[in-house]
Amino acid sequence: MKIRFLILFTALLSSVSYSQAPTTDKSWKAKFEQLQSELPTPNDYRNAAGSPGVRYWQQKADYVINAELNDNNQSLSGSETITYYNNSPDVLKYLWLQLDQNILANGNMTKSSLTGTLMGDTLNTMQLYRRTDNFDGGHKIKSVKDASGNALSHFVNYTMMRIDLPTPMKTGDKFTFSIEWSYNIGNRQMDNQRSGWEYFPEDKNYIYTIAQWFPRMCVYDDVEGWQNKQFLGQGEFALTFGDYKVKLTVPADHIVAATGNLMNAANVLSQAHWARYEKAKTTFDKPIIIATQAEAIEREKSRATTKKTWEFHATNVRDFAFASSRKFIWDAQAVKVGNKTPLGMSFYPKEGNPLWEQESTKAVKNCLEVYSKYTLDYPYPVAISVNTAEIGMEYPMICFNGGRPDKTGKTDPQTWGSTVSVIIHEVGHNFFPMIINNDERQWTWMDEGLNSFLQYRTETERYENFPSWWGTGKSIAPFMKGDKTVQRPVMTNSENIISFGSEQYAKVATSLSILRESVMGPDLFDRAFKEYAQRWAFKHPQPADFFRTMEDASAVDLDWFWRGWYYGTDHTDMELSEVKWYRMKKDQVNVENKNLNVKTGDLTGGSSKTPATDFSQGPKEFAVKDFPEQFYGEFNTRIDGAATRAKVEDKNFYELTIKNKGGLVMPVVIEWTYKDGSKEVEKLPAEIWRLNENEFKKSFIKEKEVTGVVIDPKQEMAEANLSDNVFPKKPAETKFDELKKKD
Repeated sequence: MKIRFLILFTALLSSVSYSQAPTTDKSWKAKFEQLQSELPTPNDYRNAAGSPGVRYWQQKADYVINAELNDNNQSLSGSETITYYNNSPDVLKYLWLQLDQNILANGNMTKSSLTGTLMGDTLNTMQLYRRTDNFDGGHKIKSVKDASGNALSHFVNYTMMRIDLPTPMKTGDKFTFSIEWSYNIGNRQMDNQRSGWEYFPEDKNYIYTIAQWFPRMCVYDDVEGWQNKQFLGQGEFALTFGDYKVKLTVPADHIVAATGNLMNAANVLSQAHWARYEKAKTTFDKPIIIATQAEAIEREKSRATTKKTWEFHATNVRDFAFASSRKFIWDAQAVKVGNKTPLGMSFYPKEGNPLWEQESTKAVKNCLEVYSKYTLDYPYPVAISVNTAEIGMEYPMICFNGGRPDKTGKTDPQTWGSTVSVIIHEVGHNFFPMIINNDERQWTWMDEGLNSFLQYRTETERYENFPSWWGTGKSIAPFMKGDKTVQRPVMTNSENIISFGSEQYAKVATSLSILRESVMGPDLFDRAFKEYAQRWAFKHPQPADFFRTMEDASAVDLDWFWRGWYYGTDHTDMELSEVKWYRMKKDQVNVENKNLNVKTGDLTGGSSKTPATDFSQGPKEFAVKDFPEQFYGEFNTRIDGAATRAKVEDKNFYELTIKNKGGLVMPVVIEWTYKDGSKEVEKLPAEIWRLNENEFKKSFIKEKEVTGVVIDPKQEMAEANLSDNVFPKKPAETKFDELKKKD
């Protein structure tokens, strides 16, 4: 661009004033710098658009499992046959498996790496962290053999087991081997694990919620190779898709809920239960009670001496979990999702009623319908919610959830809200990470944050005035402006996060809500988010795949957003530093050049020494002179100055100075209040900060006289401090004012 065109262009921007970028702050440009240097280089496996590449691959592991639950000594024993498929371009000399129950083995790394003092220990924390009992936890591996029955060389490293292959696996090879194992099931009340038993002293029965229960293949992929990072408890799981055939032998009076289709329902269910179960498959309006509360109470009174074997099959899942108890009440309802009719089901003890009978399967249904709208139609045959105390944990097609009424059966509003929330959240995990299968051991936010966002959408769309825990700027603002020593960037490994829930759940959920509502708009966001879900369904996405897809599918540059919300710990704190009010001087005779500053486009020719705190002094006048002839350069046309001035001579001009005190660049929401009492909301894009991330000035032309200005009035942008976002400015409170308030 030639210099005279640049000068002319600058002069024409007389309604906008830009500040110079700070010259001493070397990091100023980082807010809008592109993310390429932080993201992995695109390749044939994962391309630059965020899609699986032309050579994308992933491994597969199929399982045939036989297991038996011992209700007398709370133990589980089993054998499994695994067929592992090497679809990678690499030669594999050994395999890695996860032994997650070893988190409870003597000498486990979790216990050894815990910090803290003895003072202040309760009995529960004493048991949890110092294991004052003699519980013998961990997997007991009886044998590891190949398909011919030959022993395979193997060793255990805490929660990981390596099996050395007799012959290296080449691309396209498959290898079948078997493992026999057992372990003692832990008491969840004492060991605080995701899997275990809950005991009911009044009727002397147990609810078993069993997960991480069999040796499972680690993921081998193009990003990590073997994901064999130790299981320390916080970072969850990286798992391989496969097909499962599972037989579970339990006491004959138990009812079992599990991943997959129940293959032998007619054999393990009573005639009445089987008939109700079949009826539920075609009932869409309300749940059918398959096993009633009266029947459950009757089962609690005795102990079966015989056993039954329940058989479940599941296709293309990453894991398998189950629950078993004679205490279970069971209801089910068909849900219409696209051309599929999955069965929403709930299993709960009498202690969960009437809350669970009223709300659980309803929440399952709401979750499946809303999540399917935003991602893909729920593909699995069932979605199950199981009640047990003080938990929220997810597995393919089944989840374990807390929430119970008091002893009289009454449910207070907080318990109701938290119960519905946890059911929606855990059922929602069927989509993230059970279908869109991210590596939880590395990136918690990719499932917890995305899932919490859709949980918030479900609560908002299906429940009136729902008390959501997260999803709004107002809800996350106190955490984001708080103690930075306990904050980590969202892009932090799961085991290194301090403020786990606030950061990986709430902050990400809120960021996506803001991205949808205030940055991209619902239509653009929904299209891009759905594209991500469908691209990576039944695959293994990484953070870059999400970031790139959201931009690729929307044509919105979001690098500034990911950098601010996911790679840093800045917060939103804007200050409406100054508001100036002007009207154009109608007498334009003998106007001097100083009234138009060509370099900055400043309308005023300089600021007053004492900024106004309200509009009581009225507007200042300014004058506009016609462009000098030299500014037209080679153009032959001329601007009619008189006509231009006439169009704006009765308008009100307002110049706002806005400072960024929190560091996070965000769109700016301005609420104008006019003299006639009306209001107007105006939104400036985040790019307003691109030339100076610390401060900008911007001028506005308004028909009506303004009486008030507020920045981010509803905390849509997670504004931390609303007190300095208002004009007219409120007078600072004195110590005397504070004492008066206390009195």
